[in-house]
Formats: sequence, C-alpha cells, structure tokens
Amino acid sequence: MMTVTRLDLADAGILLAGARARAAEIGVPMCIAITDEGGNLVAFERMDGGKVTSITIAIDKSFTASGAKKATHDYHTASQPGAPAYGIFAGIGGRLMVVPGGLPVTVNGEVVGGIGVSSGTPAQDRDVAQAGIDAFLTTL
Repeated sequence: MMTVTRLDLADAGILLAGARARAAEIGVPMCIAITDEGGNLVAFERMDGGKVTSITIAIDKSFTASGAKKATHDYHTASQPGAPAYGIFAGIGGRLMVVPGGLPVTVNGEVVGGIGVSSGTPAQDRDVAQAGIDAFLTTL
C-alpha cells in the first residue's frame, strides 16, 4: 500500500493567491491552474482580463508539470526538430505542453502537484507560476 502526498484545496488557494499577486504586480491578468500529483485539476482561476484561449493552456501546463513531474520549459528545447523528444507535444491527446509556465510543486523532494499559468509571455507565465510556488513554500 502507498501513502500519497498531494495538494489539497487550501494549498491550491495559497498557490493561486501567490500567483495572482505577482500577475497583478506585473499588470498581466492570468489564467492559473493547480493540479494534484496525478495531474487532476484541484483549482482554477481566470483573472479579470485573462485570455479565454489561456484557460485550457494553463490547465494543460499544470497537468504536464505534475503528471510528468517536470517543468514545461524543460520540454521546450527537447521537443524542437532534431531534438530527442521532437513531437512529444502531440502525446497524450495534445495535452503535453512544451511552453514555459508549468511548474511541478515539490515538497521534501516529492512532486505533490503542479501549477500552470497562461496569458502573458512565456517568461511572464513562468515568473507568475514561480511566485505561486514561492508563496506556498513559505507556509510549510
């Protein structure tokens, strides 16, 4: 039998709040998704002005980060033509994201969930996702 550690709704609220605060600070309304360790959606927020097209992207960035236990930006370079993982973005029904903005949430070396952010540039999305994680880690 296994014991699984995963994000709960209270944890997701902290991640959302940290990401939301950073998005407001940089002036870019975002879509923010939080998933558990298996990539299942726990919470989602579309800030006023967040792009409608970013809803699915944020969710899939979080899904990728938690399910694959890897940041989406790590797949970006590896998925380019001629690279070892070229075409991986088409896997899992197209849900695997290779654009920055999806980060695994790790506690004591174990991935417990993920955060995915979309609506800004790739660098802004990644920055806002990291702010959510930073806010969460300060509560542990």
